[in-house]
Amino acid sequence: MTEAARKVARQTEDRLDAVAKNVREKFARVTGDSFTDKIKSGRFADQADQRVDRGRDEARRREQGGSAR
Repeated sequence: MTEAARKVARQTEDRLDAVAKNVREKFARVTGDSFTDKIKSGRFADQADQRVDRGRDEARRREQGGSAR
């Protein structure tokens, strides 16, 4: 890679880093950091766990001859 190509690649990477930083800051401002806080606290994980548990309960009922609801 020539020196000019390296310089262009470095500048492009720097610009992309700046854009990514800007997007993260604006997202945090729009959501009030609440979205990130909910993810970190595991709020959305609980919902998925409940669906898995519900699916297991339904499978157990079917195996025992009951309805799946």
